[in-house]
Amino acid sequence: MKPKYMKALSVLAALSLTLSLTACGGGKPDNSASSANGGGANDGTKKIQIKIYAQHFDEDTAKPFDYAVEELKKEMPNVEIKLDEAVQDGYQKLKTYAATGNMPDIYETDWTTLQTFAKSKNVELLDSYPETADFKSKLNTGLESRLTAPDGHVYAFPYTGIEFQLLYYNKEIFQKVGIQTPIKTVDQLADAAKKLSAAGYTPMAIFAKEKWITTAFYAGLATREDANGFGDLEAGKPTALPPAFVTAAEQMKKLQEAGLFDANATNTNYDQASSQFFSGKAAMFVNGQWEIYSSTEKLGDKVDWMYWPAKDEATYDSSKGFINGAGAPGGFSVSPSSKNKETAVKVASFLAQKYSEYKYSVLGSPIVSVKVDKPMTGEVPPMMKRIADEVLPNVKSYATAVNNIQIKNVIDDNTQNMLVSGFTVKQFTDNVNRILAKENK
Repeated sequence: MKPKYMKALSVLAALSLTLSLTACGGGKPDNSASSANGGGANDGTKKIQIKIYAQHFDEDTAKPFDYAVEELKKEMPNVEIKLDEAVQDGYQKLKTYAATGNMPDIYETDWTTLQTFAKSKNVELLDSYPETADFKSKLNTGLESRLTAPDGHVYAFPYTGIEFQLLYYNKEIFQKVGIQTPIKTVDQLADAAKKLSAAGYTPMAIFAKEKWITTAFYAGLATREDANGFGDLEAGKPTALPPAFVTAAEQMKKLQEAGLFDANATNTNYDQASSQFFSGKAAMFVNGQWEIYSSTEKLGDKVDWMYWPAKDEATYDSSKGFINGAGAPGGFSVSPSSKNKETAVKVASFLAQKYSEYKYSVLGSPIVSVKVDKPMTGEVPPMMKRIADEVLPNVKSYATAVNNIQIKNVIDDNTQNMLVSGFTVKQFTDNVNRILAKENK
């Protein structure tokens, strides 16, 4: 941990939080004698155990979660949190829980998974709960799509605003190899990859074992050509990939052929990819803006981020305000099978709000879901300050998400394949076009 974080986090470091890894399932039944506020006949002494599947592995996930749980102890002293730490597997472990009927009371997930769970009745509809009305009243302006799904239902309490992906780079390595920044075009990025490879570096670390990150990379290129992003693959009902998405596929393949990605990228997980970047073996890394904290902690002022490149400098300059991130629903959801469902809904809403509070006030992130009435007390990392001062005031639009799971899945599968030698742009377009023709007929 960098020294500048120590003061801001010293209070939390002193707190003791009992979290235990456990298989997921229901806890003790709710009853009027053990309400979420700890009142009733037992005066809050009877513990209600709530099991949560959530991310808890870095500065941007563990610290906000721990803070939220400590705040929960004050608000709901009769609630005991049992944490099952989420793994970086594209929610496969959570899907296994759902398939085996072993769901936690609360779980953290994304919109793609929520759509599947809505069909299989593994997510509670939160529409009519008073906690949802309260949450809506506190939601930051413009974030309605983070709470209310396209089908009009509420499935999760979000703790962030609209997040987006960035390209991180090691300034020291770039300077040593003689690469000029900012990199504005795909050709410049391809040339940089060749120079970095020749100098003995992995040009870009990417945890392509998770398909969402290869889709995010492709989306970054596509958004330079089509500001609406993947949403246009559904809203416009094309039966074949529009030119912007073909161009993005061609650019992604060009970068792969230039050696931008490690040959073993599709078998690389987050820990392995981030380790390459943090240790100086890789010159670049791709992830969301949440990576700012870990990168700053590990690399200090050696690290910065760059905008997504475009086909030419004019397009780059005109499209910098088109953000590669969509306001899809996601956050803390509740299982309908929870034996403490009423309490779980209260806890999920509370944790999401306190998670936001910590991210804003201590980590200095303006990208949170609800209004926070506490001032920023932590030192804001320079890369996040760039987001606040340079990006957010100049956003022209955010990309829109595709809600069709079949279209989403074929893009996930085939963007991952694009990192494999021998897989062609034609194979990519043929595979995606086959699904588009079927789903958009």
